[in-house]
Amino acid sequence: MSQLNLKIGPKIKAFRRQMGLQANKLAEDLNISPSYLNLIEGGKRKIDGDLLLKICEKLNIELSQLSSKTDINLENTLSEILDDKLFEDLDILSPEVKDLVSTNPKIGRAIVRLGDILKKKDNEIVNKIEKISGKIVDNRKNSFPGEVISDFLQENKNYFPKLEDFANKVFEKVQKNNRTRYVALCDYLKSEFDITVKDVIPEEKKPFSKIYNKNNKELLLSDYSSLETKKLHAAAQIAQEGASKEIENYLSKFTFPSEESKKLSKVALLNYCGAAILMPYKLFHSECKKLKYDLELLQNTFATSFEQVAHRVTCLQDPKLPGIPFHFLRVDMAGNISKRFSLSGIEIPRYGGACPRWNVYSAFTRPGVIQSAVSKMTNGEKYVCIARTVEKGIGRFGRTKSILSIGLGCEAKYAKDFVYTENVNVSDKSTEIPIGVSCRTCDRLDCSQRAFPPLHKKFDVDINQRGVSVYVGDKN
Repeated sequence: MSQLNLKIGPKIKAFRRQMGLQANKLAEDLNISPSYLNLIEGGKRKIDGDLLLKICEKLNIELSQLSSKTDINLENTLSEILDDKLFEDLDILSPEVKDLVSTNPKIGRAIVRLGDILKKKDNEIVNKIEKISGKIVDNRKNSFPGEVISDFLQENKNYFPKLEDFANKVFEKVQKNNRTRYVALCDYLKSEFDITVKDVIPEEKKPFSKIYNKNNKELLLSDYSSLETKKLHAAAQIAQEGASKEIENYLSKFTFPSEESKKLSKVALLNYCGAAILMPYKLFHSECKKLKYDLELLQNTFATSFEQVAHRVTCLQDPKLPGIPFHFLRVDMAGNISKRFSLSGIEIPRYGGACPRWNVYSAFTRPGVIQSAVSKMTNGEKYVCIARTVEKGIGRFGRTKSILSIGLGCEAKYAKDFVYTENVNVSDKSTEIPIGVSCRTCDRLDCSQRAFPPLHKKFDVDINQRGVSVYVGDKN
């Protein structure tokens, strides 16, 4: 039985329950026995095409809703949570996690929500102890601020059609030679919303990127920011003034664990809409196809930054005009993942650093250079991944900028449409880089870069022998 069939059954059961439809009634409508339906919903029977289409019709859903990878990171995230010492005596194994995700994804997501709260409370306690004692408390996991935002974007596939429509209308009024000029955005804010944009140099020891004074209707933008950043801030302000109802509508359909996470997600939507004004969907999609997603050429075409373009290519999810489904992540030199999103199918860890073999980390060795690689996961799936560093921070002499790495990738089947594969032989197995999600959840036992023992193996130390890593021995 295929993995797809195993996952479809529980999803059918979930959709049936959402409709409030009894199993006996659905079985009767499908002209099958209740016991057979029970086997289907339990993932124990294959479903032929005709029956599957009939089920979709009765449940008023699309086939893609059953077959799409809606829980791309759920299994890996649960493994991370259950790796906590709190659950050590339960000895929960990977197959048991897979069963939970396949049969009860809602319960899995509930556990993730509880895990987020646990990590947050743990960090708060540790921070208080450190403040009181003046000592650093080791051996704790980091909790990253973008987790809920990533969940929100993932649920919407990073595509918000009402914001795209708004952005198109603005672009039609401010465009010039298929570009959005900074001056035109400032003029639009003044004419439509009576907001004056002022470029200022921040006071010493009081740095900022933007400040909007609502009472004075002034938008102050730091002269330390690049022109591309100023443009995005101005465009996002237009979204804040003109698309607030659309944004609130999207936010209202998602359950946020805190007001803080809701506000952060609102900022993400404002930036999404701002980027859509700078790079309108149809025109941007057309250029992506023509240029085969050459990010640097797209930068020049739309006069935006590398990171802005990398973000924008992940938003092309209009069913009528789709782009390549990409994954995106941004990391710092310490391995912290500050942004993550995946439509490609690749799993990105929620609480810790990703696999050190990912080129998003090796990009730091060659700053400013785009590196491409064919990455192969432990389940055999292959991805074309690119990475490049970007500088962030104050643009003035004597001030140090932070360096981040941007990772972008897609399934290998899209290689012919991705310019960065032109010098890479995707079918050559010798050039594949074997990677995992993270050390704790990775199955590979031949990795010399392993930083932790794998979850699925009992860890012991033999002082008389050692494998490729101290955490991997022959007995494993």
